[in-house]
Amino acid sequence: MRIYEGSPRQDFEEVLRSIGTFLDQRGMREILLVEAPDGFIVQGLVHVGAASGSWSESIGQIEKETLTFLDEDIARFMDEALAHRGQGTPMGPNAGQYQRALRVIGRYIDEQKPRDVFLFEQDGAFVVRLHHAGQAGSRHTLAEFTREDIDSLLADAPTHRKPPTPPAKAAGATA
Repeated sequence: MRIYEGSPRQDFEEVLRSIGTFLDQRGMREILLVEAPDGFIVQGLVHVGAASGSWSESIGQIEKETLTFLDEDIARFMDEALAHRGQGTPMGPNAGQYQRALRVIGRYIDEQKPRDVFLFEQDGAFVVRLHHAGQAGSRHTLAEFTREDIDSLLADAPTHRKPPTPPAKAAGATA
């Protein structure tokens, strides 16, 4: 989500986590994600046409699907995810692969503060290209996240959470 027009996107961790939840629900695999000025374009493979019948017909077909997520769609996904938090363990073992992986990759991206993001996944490994622009010019950086890297980042994720803020004491209260 952009706070100011032309500014870098804010909070990739939550944005990508919410997109990942949608992709898990859709059953999409082997994704490509490109940041656009007003949202994201996601392309991936989905199973379609699975039906009962002979063995070859019941498998269905794999097709490429392209989705466009506008900033308004992402804001709605994030609101829905926030409303469901605390009802079970959303990032526990029941969370989908993309929800988990894109969340930790999003955290990495937030630390890099890029102007633009492109990523693709193949067989559980992700390659991320980040565009940085500043007074010194424009440059791209690449990062790769293997399945093992994702697992390690997920295991380390609880250490990055902010501790809850204690409630403020009322005026005149004593400990």
